[in-house]
Amino acid sequence: MVSQYLGRLKVLDRYVGDYDVVIVGAGPAGLFAALELAEAGGIKIALIDGGYKASQRHCPLQTPLEKCTFCVPCHIVYGIGGAGTLSSGLINLRPDVGGDLHELVGDWDKAMELINYVDSVFVKFGAPGHVYEPNLEAINKLSALAARVNARIVPIRQRHMGTDGSRKVVDAITQYLEGRGVSVMYATWALEVEKGANGLFVVKTSRGVLNARAVLLAPGRGGAEWLVGQIKKLGAQLDFGPLDIGVRVEVPYQVMKPLTDAVHDPKVILYTSKYDDKVRTFCTNPKGFVVKEVYSDGTVGVNGETYLEKKSENTNFAFLVTLRLTDPMEDTVEYGKSIARLATKLGGGKPLIQRLYDLERGQRSTWERIRRSSISPTLKDVTPGDISLALPHRVVEDIIEGLKKLDELAPGVASPQTLIYAPEIKYYSARPAVDKNLMTTVPGLFVAGDGAGLSRGINVAAATGVLAARGILKYLGST
Repeated sequence: MVSQYLGRLKVLDRYVGDYDVVIVGAGPAGLFAALELAEAGGIKIALIDGGYKASQRHCPLQTPLEKCTFCVPCHIVYGIGGAGTLSSGLINLRPDVGGDLHELVGDWDKAMELINYVDSVFVKFGAPGHVYEPNLEAINKLSALAARVNARIVPIRQRHMGTDGSRKVVDAITQYLEGRGVSVMYATWALEVEKGANGLFVVKTSRGVLNARAVLLAPGRGGAEWLVGQIKKLGAQLDFGPLDIGVRVEVPYQVMKPLTDAVHDPKVILYTSKYDDKVRTFCTNPKGFVVKEVYSDGTVGVNGETYLEKKSENTNFAFLVTLRLTDPMEDTVEYGKSIARLATKLGGGKPLIQRLYDLERGQRSTWERIRRSSISPTLKDVTPGDISLALPHRVVEDIIEGLKKLDELAPGVASPQTLIYAPEIKYYSARPAVDKNLMTTVPGLFVAGDGAGLSRGINVAAATGVLAARGILKYLGST
């Protein structure tokens, strides 16, 4: 349905306007780039996104896409604020969590300064003042257990906005940008980016054609595949990094409490014994909800979210395996998409759900078996099935072994009744070659955020938007 919707979109020939900068994607990277440019003054900016305003991105958790008249293609993935808006809205206050910002800027202190700057902007626009400090005593006790299973826990200070709080913060930023003269274009899909004969960029959209002196591509994970296509077409150098592929795990709240009491959103990194593969927890949602994501090509996936007010009795988290590909199959985005397409077909257009007991025994789950579980799934718009038919065998073995190791830190995680949803794939593995200003090998073409492979979370995505904006200012000043 989604691919059919996008297939109907055509580039309108009508002229929209000339801009100094066009930003594609209004997630954290795009929003913070627009803020930085708007504060500089005297720059004509267009910020475009295929989705809607944050306050309009409401989709009942159990509403199937075919019955939803508004969220085409998907409010969870697309819209102002990006996918993180309808996730937990968690800001990690470290430059090496959610990306490797310290490596990007070449200095830990400068990276930390940038993270603190990003955090201060979120607070300025309404993020809660409270910061979750890591419980070092609890972390030290858990670290002793983690060492026995070749795992480690990363201590992190975190600010939690919640899905409901994130919408308010993003709306406040959007209103501020509009007040500063930024043209924020909702429900506007960027379809093609070209370099014109006059040296300007031509951005062809579902609304019309925009001309720009500089372009920032920050389409997020949902636009990673599109970004790869545009980068290749424009002739910029492109490299492919590793791919994170896995599942979303759901357990009773009390099971993960030893970890979530130590760190609100615990980051546990471990390595499997059989393959020595890296497996990690990501986006843990205490008392949260599992949600369905629908991508522009029609494939589906899962994610998680938490609210400040609404609570469930469960905790969910992503459990991701990091894979690297070499010649001749280096395109990790396409590899991930091929897995997502298979999982989507097996689920009949819905994510798959399976009990860990059934996954270990190679048998398909059924609703009858799932109802025997002590855990009630928070996402019902799923298909009981066999996840091992969709994910690579190596990934399945890594997940099962990894959960058993994680069980040492949070007993009950590897319970037979644990619920597993698939697929959860993070599309940020294509990384254009960039300079220190995040400009690609095509002059005037900049990239930022998760879709460009430069970040893996809200904090670093926003920071790359700031870096790109500062680079754009230098570029505009020199041309």
